[in-house]
Amino acid sequence: MKIKDLFENWNLTGLKIKASFLEMEWKPSDPDKEAAWDLYVELLTRITTQPLPDEDGVEQTALDSIYALFGITRETLKAHGRSCIQFAKIAIVVLNQVVRPFTAKWHRKSQNGAFASPEECQQFRQELQILQTQLRNYTRLLAELAGVEDLTEIEAENL
Repeated sequence: MKIKDLFENWNLTGLKIKASFLEMEWKPSDPDKEAAWDLYVELLTRITTQPLPDEDGVEQTALDSIYALFGITRETLKAHGRSCIQFAKIAIVVLNQVVRPFTAKWHRKSQNGAFASPEECQQFRQELQILQTQLRNYTRLLAELAGVEDLTEIEAENL
């Protein structure tokens, strides 16, 4: 399978990636699979993929949890070393092109008091839902890469 097919299968399109990279064959090593599993577990158990009902949660805490993906991904990459380069190619693109724009925007807004405004909180939650959709797709991709059953939809939503 080519990397572009992997992204298309999980609706992670629209990313700015060199064509030559997208045409490469995806051949994950065992360290790639282990790294995918590690990040899969982190994503699946965070607000990154879980619903945040309007009456629950705190926006700043949700933002902090999403921001933590940077450190978690770095630690995962370092723990599995250079042998997980295929995983790294995907994880870095998703961090920089999916997660970073959201955290950069909302970090600045939160520092300027946005979460004191009900309207800004609502906008954050709407944009969080869009990000969560993308990250659920990424989580599904990671499950495939790790060679495990995808549990992204194991729980029924009560929303």
